[in-house]
Amino acid sequence: MKIGAVFPNSEIGSDPDVVAEFAKTAEDLGYNHLVTYDHVLGANRGTRPDWDGSYDSDDPFHETFVLFGYLAGLTSTIELASAIVILPQRQTALVAKQAACADVLARGRLRLGIGTGWNDVEYEALGENFRNRGKRSEEQIDVMRRLWAEDTITYEGKWHTITDAGINPLPPRRTIPVWLGGTAPAVVERVGRIGDGWFPFFHAKLGEEIETVRRVAQEHDRNPDDIGIECHTFRTVRDKQRDRIKSVEDLGVTHTAVGCMDRGFSPQEHLDELKRIWDDIGDLAGSE
Repeated sequence: MKIGAVFPNSEIGSDPDVVAEFAKTAEDLGYNHLVTYDHVLGANRGTRPDWDGSYDSDDPFHETFVLFGYLAGLTSTIELASAIVILPQRQTALVAKQAACADVLARGRLRLGIGTGWNDVEYEALGENFRNRGKRSEEQIDVMRRLWAEDTITYEGKWHTITDAGINPLPPRRTIPVWLGGTAPAVVERVGRIGDGWFPFFHAKLGEEIETVRRVAQEHDRNPDDIGIECHTFRTVRDKQRDRIKSVEDLGVTHTAVGCMDRGFSPQEHLDELKRIWDDIGDLAGSE
């Protein structure tokens, strides 16, 4: 099991030294990867009495690619993983460029988790269509992979037109792992067809969904073992976190990430808990 740390975006604050310390501490302790979540704009809950979204305009979020560009130069081994960037609310070629540049600065340590999101307020503000986001994301993945692999491309799709143009620099591996987030049936099927990995939620039917991913992969002549799976195990009761990690590993989960975001912790408390969690479960890291 590869064990990562969740970057506590909404509570880490704006001090660059504190941001750097969290990432470097996670790397020094032995965490495999650092996971960050994504929001560009927050809705004003005060003018939306029926708003039930997880985050609003009071919740701060560091922008994913800016954050990873900063941390790439301050770390050397820890993988940088987005879980997830809301791809369809962004311009595809720009995401491909940002991801490639972050991967260059990180010397090939970027893992790009993408998803379709739930916040139509962001789509409206960013000028993208909320209703076709799932289908459009498939073409976006195809465009990004072409841009990462080739010096220039010509592409004529349903939503994208590129005429003999490309990004530069290209990622060191000429590819970046694209992991998909979400548990809707269409997403589970999409993971099996085209995903390098998957970020599901932990719930009672996770094992069945993993079997679906594996079946779909085989139907499309893919090796299911090449598809990574990351299921996050947040800190609740200490003596149960080890059991949760072992239980998801038994289901075929390859990665997890731990943390205490949205628990009301100060930045220092997050650092202290990062160390305590590693003391409790660090010995589980790296098992096959």
